[in-house]
Amino acid sequence: MPASSEFVKLCRSQVAIAVSLGAKFSAVYLTQELVEGSEAKLVPIAVYPETSAESEENQGLRLQSSESSTVKPVPRLLAPPLRAEESTVGAIAPERLPDEERSSNQCQGPENVWQQRRQIVTPLIHEGAVMGLLVTGRQDRPWNEREEAQIQQIARTLALACILDQRSQWMQQELGTSRQIQAQVYDTMHNLLHQFKSPLTALRTFGKLLTRRLVPEDKNRNVAFSIVRESDRLQELLGQFDRTVDTGEAHLKLRSGTSEKAISNVESMRHSPLSLSPAANLQESCFVAEVLKPLLISAEAIASERNLKLVADLEADLPPVRANDRALREVLSNLIDNALKYTPAGHQIYIKVRYKAADGDRAGYSQLPAIAVAVSDTGSGIPPQDLEHLFERHYRGEKAQTEIPGTGLGLAIARDLVRQMQGEIEVFSPVNPEWLPSAETNLLYPTERGTTFVVWLPVNK
Repeated sequence: MPASSEFVKLCRSQVAIAVSLGAKFSAVYLTQELVEGSEAKLVPIAVYPETSAESEENQGLRLQSSESSTVKPVPRLLAPPLRAEESTVGAIAPERLPDEERSSNQCQGPENVWQQRRQIVTPLIHEGAVMGLLVTGRQDRPWNEREEAQIQQIARTLALACILDQRSQWMQQELGTSRQIQAQVYDTMHNLLHQFKSPLTALRTFGKLLTRRLVPEDKNRNVAFSIVRESDRLQELLGQFDRTVDTGEAHLKLRSGTSEKAISNVESMRHSPLSLSPAANLQESCFVAEVLKPLLISAEAIASERNLKLVADLEADLPPVRANDRALREVLSNLIDNALKYTPAGHQIYIKVRYKAADGDRAGYSQLPAIAVAVSDTGSGIPPQDLEHLFERHYRGEKAQTEIPGTGLGLAIARDLVRQMQGEIEVFSPVNPEWLPSAETNLLYPTERGTTFVVWLPVNK
């Protein structure tokens, strides 16, 4: 991995410090990437004076590994260093010394030669890895202890900077790879979305044909209407999904100069399939019964298929609530779907809608008039350890150990949407008796288990 321009600039500044201490020659070398059984060659990164980079006395510097060493694979994060314990640090060989100095080298040994030349060779070591060398020398006088300490500090600075530079480049490479993968994912999703539209249109058309052909007295007519309604819902979600993919793709192309507003727009679409503005939401109004009744038609058909008993109890003449009908439909659909999914055959599901006046004894949303929508089931319930994490995205707890499919997103989406509508959602497990059917219904509700979800929505005065 080549050195970055920022690292080269830092090396030159550190070489300049060595020159200020009196060095007539100073150079920073980094090791090339190692191949097993080969020498670790040194590449000059910064040299003073620049004309000496290819001079006779500096050519052929290399870091020699011992014959018995085995070069271990090095992670890309630290890719070219040579382990200090696996190398002969200091065996810096001037291959093209003048004849008289080569002869002197053979007689006196490399250490005496370097002492005569007044050169300091300091390895760049970080956590036991040798990444290169700092070579500093002068002819007129030897180095004193203070100057040697400063040279060693320069070497430590360069070693740390080298590690940080390589990690930075590695992270940039990983980021580039990640962006490539994301771009491929977005392309694939665009293709799938395009292919999804045709069968969805056909399904909606078949549903409309059935509604026209079935007489009003036919009980299956409600099923046909449900097919059309759910197809419309899928169409809405598909449009939102398409826009989200487009926004994510645009976010992938954002550059450093992008405004915070643009990034905020992307972030606002991350958590739920419907993104509502609180200010706009307060101006909307809908009736809970109008949203809930079509959902009950579909739920009753599914409950009958699964041998479940579904009972709905809606108060008459309920006032409208401050809510978005599409968002409320998504919330209630998620809660009812969960009840159908986790209630075993032969058990009951109960849906209760009540008007609640302001209650000063209760905090938050209950201090104002509100409509409460409760969905209770007689399933196995939710373990206490899972309750506090229930609304976290992708959290399924013990349910993840069952064969019931799920992503752990439904409840997180529901809570986000309810809060955007200035409401709140509660959960009780076992079921909350307050929201169970009255005694005359003769339904057997085992109160020691099951779950109750209650959605509170402010009344629109």
